[in-house]
Amino acid sequence: MSALTTSELTAIYTDLHAHPELGFAEHRTAGIVADRLRGWGYEVHEGIGGTGVVGVLARGAGPRVLLRADMDGLPGTERTGLPYASTDTATTPEGRTSGTMHACGHDVHVTCLLGAAAALAEARDAWSGTLVVLFQPAEEVGEGARRMVADGLYDRIGVVPDVVLGQHVMPLPVGVVSLTPGTAMAAADSLRITMHGAGGHGSSPEATVDPVVMAAATVLRLQGIVSREVGATESAVVTVGSVQAGTQANVIPDRAELLVNVRTFDDGVRERVLAAIHRIVDAEAAASGAPQPPEYAHVAAFNLTANDPGATARTRAVLERVLEAERPRVEAAGGRPQVVSLPPLPGSEDVGDLATAAGVPLVYWFLGGFDAALFAGFDAATATGMGGLPDGVAPNHSPFFAPVPEPTLDLGVAALVAAAQEWLG
Repeated sequence: MSALTTSELTAIYTDLHAHPELGFAEHRTAGIVADRLRGWGYEVHEGIGGTGVVGVLARGAGPRVLLRADMDGLPGTERTGLPYASTDTATTPEGRTSGTMHACGHDVHVTCLLGAAAALAEARDAWSGTLVVLFQPAEEVGEGARRMVADGLYDRIGVVPDVVLGQHVMPLPVGVVSLTPGTAMAAADSLRITMHGAGGHGSSPEATVDPVVMAAATVLRLQGIVSREVGATESAVVTVGSVQAGTQANVIPDRAELLVNVRTFDDGVRERVLAAIHRIVDAEAAASGAPQPPEYAHVAAFNLTANDPGATARTRAVLERVLEAERPRVEAAGGRPQVVSLPPLPGSEDVGDLATAAGVPLVYWFLGGFDAALFAGFDAATATGMGGLPDGVAPNHSPFFAPVPEPTLDLGVAALVAAAQEWLG
């Protein structure tokens, strides 16, 4: 199916896996992508939105199709024990030195899109129109797609697509693809909240305004938002992922910092929850006699990922045919090919920003990438894809996240190629 052999795909994947790069620092990855695309005859545009790379291949008149992959890794030390595990380090935006790893499978995404780009370039007589292959930076921080659009993406490449297609490897059995019409992934908002106190000696709290107590009360009060302000038929998650204050036991600090994450599936609920956070934080600060109001920084924001129902139905039929054609390969790996529709996932993505900016449909599916034997007795059709996983299967963002390269990569390439050809005609 691919102009790149299985061994070539695996070599690309293991190299990328061993050398992850953080958001907006994907210089090595972008260079590999650009060189490959030029070799296959694509018109290559580099440096869009920082490190974004776009290849354009025109084959006469016809539809315009965009295939997207994200390139960035995550800070964290890999613990998979794989022979190609990452040992690289990087400096985070906060100035910390950290290990880096592809804990969310973006190395799979880049490899599969490179494989699809090669196959579609080779299949010159199989389609007509314009193919756009987009390699995006900084998905993990929710800024990559937005930054590319703000940098004049569609004007710079001279193409506005008719549809945006993409895929994400998930902890599902090899051979399973999930494609859900409508809302597929949650909106997410991350806030950095600084609460101000008046510091002093730990022996004299009456002479201070203690921001630690203020923050502790706030953390507890925030837990009431979902249980008391979000309806039974609605859904939201509010997580306080970090509380930082002070340096030692006998010093009351002058500030405390909270990092808060919100996940929602409805824009109205999203607005209500964010407003409640501001109300509660402001009220706790006032109740504590804070010398100045809290400060808020919106450090990341992902919009809902919503698949167009009509475009999803059209693409689903193609993916079903692909998996049926790949049945021997899937069954040889112990899997069972099937297309399912998982419930909306609480994880978040920014791929939808590319479709929204162009005013076109989005179709985004999840690709199973794990040893099917680990899923014995596990019903993929009712899985969440994020939690409730079998033993030995690590979720995305885990230091143990390790998709199996074969046949995941070949199946991912086949899915992208078939979906693109369906829309190109």
